Amino acid sequence: MIFREATRQDLPAVLALLADEESVLDPASIVVGEAHERAFAAITADPRNEMLVLTDDAYDPEGAGGVVLGCLQLTYIPGLGQNGLERALVEAVRIRADRRGAGLGAELMRRAAERARERGCGLVQLTSSKRRTAAHRFYERLDFARSHEGFKLHLAP
Repeated sequence: MIFREATRQDLPAVLALLADEESVLDPASIVVGEAHERAFAAITADPRNEMLVLTDDAYDPEGAGGVVLGCLQLTYIPGLGQNGLERALVEAVRIRADRRGAGLGAELMRRAAERARERGCGLVQLTSSKRRTAAHRFYERLDFARSHEGFKLHLAP
């Protein structure tokens, strides 16, 4: 398995993972919209953001990379708490539906935590929809604690 930063070439596969976590969608069927392009460009241009993928094959910068099996976004947040240490926010965690149960999610999260540790982060945090009970059990097996109650305010465009 290769763990690396996502490239523009990976964007349809990442969007396929995010679109439907219960099935495997063909990345070729995914329409990459202008908003997706802008968001991906902003993530890759920002040194505090990384879109990371786990692939089944070596990456060739001149051609195709491996099949994207999983993804997540890491955002590094400076703060005054935790003695001024950065924290890493994990979002958009997905593993292909047909590859779950083989330890890929745990490997993806382990590598993300190691990346955050190497950067000097004091903790890794995430939120998960209350409906994703299997994901909650997964995070708890990885020693994530339910330490806070999350709130969101959706803003209309």
